[in-house]
Parts: sequence; C-alpha cells; structure tokens
Amino acid sequence: MKTQELVIYRNFRYQELFDKMERLLLGEEREGSAAFSCANQLIELAVTYGFNGNLYHCFLAFCLANHENAYSTSCEISGPAGGSLDMLAQHDFRIFKELFDYDICRLDPDGNEASGIWSMIADYRAARENSRVFNKRIRDRIVELAVSLEQAPSVEAFQQEVTQFYKEFGVGKFGLNKAFRILEKDEQAYIDPITSIEHVYLKDLVGYELQKKKLIDNTEAFIQGREANNVLLYGDAGTGKSSSVKAILNQYYDQGLRIIEVYKHQFKALSDVLEQVKDRNYRFIIYMDDLSFEESELEYKYLKAIIEGGLGKTPKNVLIYATSNRRHLIRESFHDKRQLSDDEIHANDTVQEKLSLVARFGVTIYFRAPEPKEFKEIVKVLAARNGILMQEEELLLKANQWELSHGGLSGRTASQFITYLLGQK
Repeated sequence: MKTQELVIYRNFRYQELFDKMERLLLGEEREGSAAFSCANQLIELAVTYGFNGNLYHCFLAFCLANHENAYSTSCEISGPAGGSLDMLAQHDFRIFKELFDYDICRLDPDGNEASGIWSMIADYRAARENSRVFNKRIRDRIVELAVSLEQAPSVEAFQQEVTQFYKEFGVGKFGLNKAFRILEKDEQAYIDPITSIEHVYLKDLVGYELQKKKLIDNTEAFIQGREANNVLLYGDAGTGKSSSVKAILNQYYDQGLRIIEVYKHQFKALSDVLEQVKDRNYRFIIYMDDLSFEESELEYKYLKAIIEGGLGKTPKNVLIYATSNRRHLIRESFHDKRQLSDDEIHANDTVQEKLSLVARFGVTIYFRAPEPKEFKEIVKVLAARNGILMQEEELLLKANQWELSHGGLSGRTASQFITYLLGQK
C-alpha cells in the first residue's frame, strides 16, 4: 500500500480506519462487511466532530490536522518549516493527494452511484451542526481544509494549504483545543482537552475596568513574548475572578494562548506538565481556581518550587494564573502571629514561610464586592442585554430582595437574579 511509504505522517489516531479505507479504494478489501464497517466509523466520526460534505476527505483532513510530528510542530503558529523537512513532508503529501483523488462513490455497486451509501457519505448533510469535540470555528476550518485539499491542483498547493492550517491553528490537541485538564495514570500526567468552555468575554463583565486592564496588559505582554508575571486574582466571592480568566482565554486563543487547569492535589505533577509543553509554540496559562490551603496542607511547597526557587527553570511560554478568596492563600492562626512560645521559637519564620507563596505572584489583582450603586448598575446592564422589559424601579426592588437572601452584593448574585427572571418568562 502507498501509505506504508509515508515517512513523517505515521501512526495516526485512527490508523486502522485509515488503512482499511485505502484497501477498499484499491480493491484489496473485497468483503462487503469491511465497507459497511468503514462507512459506520466515518459516520460516527462525523457526529463526534461535526463534519459534513465528503466524510472521507474530512477524515483525511482531520488526520493531517491532528498529527503531531517533526514537520507539523515546526510549522505551528510560525509557518513553513524550511530545509529538508519541507521536502520530506512533500513526499508524504504526494501520497495524501492520491488518497484525496480517489472517488469513494465508485465503492457503490454499479448503477447505484446516485443513491448508494458511499454517494451519501461523499455528500453528507449533518443533522446537527454542533460538535462534541471542537468549537464551531475549528470544525468549520477542518471541513474547509478538506474541500481545499480536494481541489488542490498540485502537491505544492496541497502542502501550502496544510501549512497554512498549521500556521493559523497549530496542530494536534494543543492546536485544535483551547483548554485542558490534568489526568494522572500510572504515576504519569496526561494533558487532556476540555471540549466545552463557557463563552464569556471581557466585554460581558460589567465594571472592574482597572482590574481587567491590569490582566489584559500582563497577558498581552506574555503572548507577545515580552516579560510577564504570574497573576493572583483575589477578593470577594462572585466578583468575576474566574470569569475574567476564562474571558482572557477566549479573547487571546487565536493568538496562541492555551490554558491548563490544575488542582492542588495535582501539584506534584506540575514538573511533568511543564516538560510536555515547554517546546511547543503556544503560550500556556496554568490555571488554579479557588486556590487556598489549610494549615495541614503542604502542597503549596510544590507550587512555590515550580513558580520560583526550584533548580529547574520555569519555561518562558508558561505563566500561572490563580484565583482565591484569600489574599494570603494559606490560613494563618493566632499561633502563627505570636512572637514567642514554648514550642515555636521562630514564629516569625513560620509566618514568612506562608506569606512567601503570595510573593511569588508578581501581579495581584483585587476584586472587591460591588457597592449598592454598582450592584444596581450591573443588574440594569445585564437586564438590558437579556431583553428583560421591566420598570427600573421594580427591577431594582426585586434585585434588592433577591440579593438579601442569595449571597449578598456580587456580580454572581446579579447574574443569578437575571437568570431567575428569564426563567419566569
């Protein structure tokens, strides 16, 4: 088979389907059950990833878009790799172009091309346009890539289309997803994509303009390759700390920003995570939500070593953004503040040990609970955005009644109140 001659593009995620489809198209696979099995898998992939049009071409385009190798990772974000890599990749793209040139409609029995299974798969119309895995922009771009590769007049044009995709989106899980979580298995850390992200943007967050500007300035410096700091967003609950980080991701994702969510019980795995991302051409935020430690919890020592102070150097393409309701992150006791005691001669050393974690965040941003006037303004803006038609006096009276029994003055309380009103329509 021609695909056995591939040099760079080998060992695909769906390698078995890749090989079976080539055997079918070459006439090497004669059993009807094999054809139906391939058709089934292509349809399942279409539902999972939201593909439409020629599903075989979408599958091939997905294989190219999702394959991390020496060529694709060299091209991500920055463009053509250059040198011998370009020539070796062109060898593989010549084989891929032949795969694209096969007409899958010929797999239908003679005389049944117009209404056969493979004719429908060649012109598939999705029942739903959503994807379980990719956002609409990524899904549409993979489908567009499939069409452009089908129409590529030459191997050189084919390679240019693929390279442009890598430059625009990157490759593999980091190229095709924006957010990730850590999974630990057999004492190893795996970076796993999060497929559903809240679509919140900075313009959606009412107020806190100075806080948002401080966060934007630091993030823009980071993605532009300038010096930037780790960030701690702290303050009252429900004031938009976590939403601000999500909004930053959504705003700068197309400039190569990615986010990896880590929980404090996973801090031991941080060194492994940094090793996996340090050579990728993306900017990674290690995100720690609602970060705080009790006196008995010592995981903060791992975090301190990673941020600053360990023998290893934190990669230039990684920053840590954390949110917390506590300014000092680690609970302090009256015992810590005593100047001297029978069992703690160096009490001040204990306090400094705990405070040193916060000192490792170069930027701290305070989110305070809104004043009553600010809370009313948030309610009015959110009501207008959601098309709630109600007299202002009545709206604010109900909002005041709501916040008294639902957590007090905060942006979250205002948002929940608006959600309640929408549910009453």
